Amino acid sequence: MSYEESATVINETIFDLVNELFDKEKETSDESLRENFFNENKEFFVLTDDGSYSIKSKEINHKIETLHTSTGAISESFEKFIKPLKLNYSEDIAILDICAGLGYNTSAALADFIKNSKDSNLHVDMVEISKATLACGLLVPSPIPEHDITKKAIEDELIKQDYATLSLEKCEIPENIDIALYIDDARQTIQSLEDNYYDAIFLDPFSQNMAPELFSTDFFKEFRRVIKNDGIVCTYTSSAPVRAAFIENNFHIGQGPIFGRKQGGTLASPNPLMLKKSLPKNDEIRIALSDVGIPFRDPGLNNSSEYILESRTEERHEARHNTKISSAVKTPIFLTQEMEDEKLKRRVERNLAKMNIPSTTSKEAFYILEPENNYLEAQEVDNNSRSRILQMIDNLKEVKENK
Repeated sequence: MSYEESATVINETIFDLVNELFDKEKETSDESLRENFFNENKEFFVLTDDGSYSIKSKEINHKIETLHTSTGAISESFEKFIKPLKLNYSEDIAILDICAGLGYNTSAALADFIKNSKDSNLHVDMVEISKATLACGLLVPSPIPEHDITKKAIEDELIKQDYATLSLEKCEIPENIDIALYIDDARQTIQSLEDNYYDAIFLDPFSQNMAPELFSTDFFKEFRRVIKNDGIVCTYTSSAPVRAAFIENNFHIGQGPIFGRKQGGTLASPNPLMLKKSLPKNDEIRIALSDVGIPFRDPGLNNSSEYILESRTEERHEARHNTKISSAVKTPIFLTQEMEDEKLKRRVERNLAKMNIPSTTSKEAFYILEPENNYLEAQEVDNNSRSRILQMIDNLKEVKENK
C-alpha cells in the first residue's frame, strides 16, 4: 500500500474507481468517461442540504461517514473558513489550504475575493496528499461558479503529474488569481514554504484520530513560522489537544463559528485582536488542567499516525496526577462547584487529592481557577483564552508543589 492510499480518507472503492477512470482516460482519450462517472457512481456521493455534494469516507470504526457536514458542504466552507477572516482586500492576499479535498474551501475563498477585491491579487497554495481525492473535485457538480476555477487548477496539476490526460475544464483562471497545488504530505510541503507569508491557513483534515500528524504541536510550529502576524488559522475542530498545541506555539485562540455541529471550531492567530470570541469557560479549564489537554507530538514531522497516538496516550498517563488533573468524570470542571451527587463527588475529590487539592471548594481550587473569575467581563474587553489558560497551568503547578 502506498502512503497516499494509507493517508487518504475517501471510500476505498471510490478511490480505486477514480484511479481506474483516469488510467482508462490515458489509454483511450475518451472525453465521455469523466462526464459519465458521477451519474454512474452516485451511491458514493452524498447530496448535502445546500445542494452541494460530499463524498463517502472509508470505513472508520465500522462506520462510513462523509467528508463534510450534511448541513451543507459548500456552506461549511463559507461559514467556518471564510466568514471568520478579516482580510484586507485592498492588499494582495495569500492563503494556505491544507487537506484541500474537493476544493470547496479554496473555491469559497475565490468567491469572497472576487466579490470584494478591486486591484489586488490572490495566491492560494492547495495541499492534498491524494490525487484521487482531488480528482473527485473534478467529478462532482460545481456548487458555485468559482469551483470551476478551482477545477481548472486541479486539472492542470493532475495533467502535469501524469495522472489526468485530457484538458476538459474550459474555465479560465483570472489573471489576478494564482493557485498552486502540492500533492504531497503537508508536513513536508510546509517546511519549504516562505516565512511570514500567509494571511490565512485553512486546516481541514478528516479527524484528529485519522491524521494526528496534521494537528501536532510540531506541525503548528511551522504554521507560526509561515503565517503573518495578523493572520488567522481556521479549523473545524474544538479538540482540547489541538487548541493546546496552538497555545504551545504562541498562538492566541478563540472559538470559531458553530455550523453543522454542537460546538464551534477553533480560530488561532498571533494577534489576539484578530479574534472575537473566547473559548467556552469549561474548554479553557480542560485545556489548562486536564490530561485531555496534552497535545499531539510529531518530532521530525515524519512519524506515523499510530506512533503519534500511542505517544500521546503514554504522555497523558505520565501527566495524570503529576502535572495534570485526571480527565476521568471531567474532574477539573467541578473546581469551585458545590456537588450534590455524593458518588460523583467522591470520585472527583479522589482525583483532586492526588494534585494536593483537598476538595472542589477548597482555597486551592479557587486559587487555581482565579483567572476565570472575570471570564464574562474579560470577553467584553479582549479575547484572552490564552492568558487565562497559561495562568491556570501555573497556578496548578504551584498547588501541586505546595508553593
